[in-house]
Amino acid sequence: MMFWYGHGMNGWGWLVMSVGTLLFWALLITLGVLLFRALARPLPPGGWRSTWQKTPPGNGPEHILAERYARGEIDEEEYHRRLATLRGSPTDAGRHPAS
Repeated sequence: MMFWYGHGMNGWGWLVMSVGTLLFWALLITLGVLLFRALARPLPPGGWRSTWQKTPPGNGPEHILAERYARGEIDEEEYHRRLATLRGSPTDAGRHPAS
């Protein structure tokens, strides 16, 4: 009976036990809510795979450039120059006018 300190817990023991229990239940409820929200989220039209893509198909910079060309906002030379810039090819590097 070396470590027997009375017949029950003191005030600090009750406080630590109460706070620990509250934290445990708060963590458990938070995990349940997060799991429910993750599972209740509707799937995108393309399924799970489409959420991993950085940009949806058809909305990349080349597509936007092609739309601008189709609307007549830019001419053919500017379209090809910007397309080469987007693709990283140095084909038009020597033809840029001096600013």
